[in-house]
Amino acid sequence: MVLSACALLLAALLGAPLAAQRTTKPVLHARHWLAITGKPLAATAGAVTFARGGNAVDATCAMLAATSTMWDTLGWGGETQALIWNPRTREVIGVNGLGVAPSGATVEFFQERGMRYPPEYGALAATTPGTPGALMVMLAEYGRLSLAEVLGPAIEMADGYPIEQSQADNMERRRELLSQWPYSRSVFLPHLDAADPERRAAPVAGEVFRQLDLRDTLLALVEAERQALAAGKGRKEAIQAAYDLFYRGEIAEELVRATQEQGGLITLQDLDTWQVKLEPPVSTTYKGIEVYKLTTWTQGPVMLQALNILENVEDLKAMGYNSARYLHTLYQAMNLAFADRDFYYGDPAFPPAEPLEGLLSKEYARQRFQQIDWSRNDAETRPGNPYDFQQGEHPFLDELQRWTPVPPDADAEGEEGFQQAGSGAIGPDRFAMSAEEAFWAGTTSIQAADAEGWVVSVTPSGGWIPAVVAGRTGIGLSQRMQSFVLDPVLNPYNLPQPGKRPRVTLTPGMALRDGEPWLSFSVQGGDTQDQNLLQFFLNVVEFGMDVQQAVEAANLTSYQMQSSFGAHQAEPGRLVVRSDTPPWVRAELRRMGYDVEVRERTSGPITAIVFDREYGTMWGGASDFGEDYGIGW
Repeated sequence: MVLSACALLLAALLGAPLAAQRTTKPVLHARHWLAITGKPLAATAGAVTFARGGNAVDATCAMLAATSTMWDTLGWGGETQALIWNPRTREVIGVNGLGVAPSGATVEFFQERGMRYPPEYGALAATTPGTPGALMVMLAEYGRLSLAEVLGPAIEMADGYPIEQSQADNMERRRELLSQWPYSRSVFLPHLDAADPERRAAPVAGEVFRQLDLRDTLLALVEAERQALAAGKGRKEAIQAAYDLFYRGEIAEELVRATQEQGGLITLQDLDTWQVKLEPPVSTTYKGIEVYKLTTWTQGPVMLQALNILENVEDLKAMGYNSARYLHTLYQAMNLAFADRDFYYGDPAFPPAEPLEGLLSKEYARQRFQQIDWSRNDAETRPGNPYDFQQGEHPFLDELQRWTPVPPDADAEGEEGFQQAGSGAIGPDRFAMSAEEAFWAGTTSIQAADAEGWVVSVTPSGGWIPAVVAGRTGIGLSQRMQSFVLDPVLNPYNLPQPGKRPRVTLTPGMALRDGEPWLSFSVQGGDTQDQNLLQFFLNVVEFGMDVQQAVEAANLTSYQMQSSFGAHQAEPGRLVVRSDTPPWVRAELRRMGYDVEVRERTSGPITAIVFDREYGTMWGGASDFGEDYGIGW
């Protein structure tokens, strides 16, 4: 009886700090609008856009343009993924602004060059640019302002803005790689001095960072819109004129010329035929809450799968917040969901179709839940067979049987051509990201909402530094080709093919209660994203945290899944916990077979909005590290 009482007391203590937990940042309270993103200046661009009479979509587009101009772990040539709540149609809309593999990008192309995966860096790593198109389509379909008004802050910033220390130092840290590409060198390393190699080449904090080629590109888009309006075209047609200039006009021609000059494959036809897709998201319910994600061209369904598995736990909260048993339960549920991600997720536009119905089946989740070892970590967790829970025969049973948790060549070193950046001027492994860097690579996040009811959650990425700049466009190209695999045993649904989208980590989230928006959330990071968002969601739903408490709370980070970057490493049992995790919890986790590491930071910066239906207000949150920032009114 005493032991039982002690156990209850311990569980209570583990859960107690939640309601009264103090935060470093305050909650953002707003009634009319909220704008939250990865940089203070970019959040200001959103606020300015709201002040001009824009809605949440307009503000989102302004923040997207500003963060891309600031290279906030993305550039203009990257990709944009979004969920939009349309208050008029009362539906959640998915925005697929992910670029595709260009002409000539096949498994054979890369293997003939001795590569185990498509390269991490260089023009050969680039998919077609997606962010400009996604921005213009979102604006045309759901915004109310002009392209000129929305791009105004970004154009002013491209003309020159005081750069922050983190990005300036990032440029300097990557100077050896950036200096290999002539247009990147001129943009990012304005002080490069061949006669004095010890001198700092990148800007310093507070220096006015100018991107005049990018400014001219953005001005050309605005001018195309102006001319169309002057010719009597409507608002949407005028924005389409700017779209056509980027993907079919002079901007496209220069982008293709410069990309091919630097070893890339993108053609004019690739740009002309690529399209932004407005598509239905996928969803599940967790204890009556509707949770929405983008489909299998992202990793988004992995969070839905994990929630389906965890719904089988009798009382998750009773385990105690971040107790050893709670962390073990989350880790094992994620193992199962991520193993399925690693084998089954890919571009649904290319047959055979991913088994999404089975993957999101509650019955499949119950089967997976029953596979959890409650005493130890299962380092051999494998993909399941969701075809047992939907119609159709499994097309890849042989590959499934040969799949291994750790890719057989993940630790190979020195293989010629593995990490070659573009034309091969750079050695194979010299600039490869470590597993640690790969899991945090890229991405920012954007949340916006307004009193009319529009809600937007975005996770844009790609074209981060070190990026190849495409000539005089000033556009930094994506590095997303590296998320493909070349071996069908790893993932037969995610092999490169011209026109195909790689399966990416980028994963905005949205949740509804009683048919109304309740939660909008996303996070910066790579393979950690749905790990962080799963824990954030449970912090709010299970443990009653407010939005700021939930974004600042401790997370666990697993590396058991296969990385989506670089050498696609997997490290079964590796578990990172925050430094405030009690030592007895760490000891218990080690006893359960985990390789426990302690860090000050265990999550990418999370941004989120919770909607208070009782009072008709919004609660905004942004993590207390990094530079994520919000403004509300």
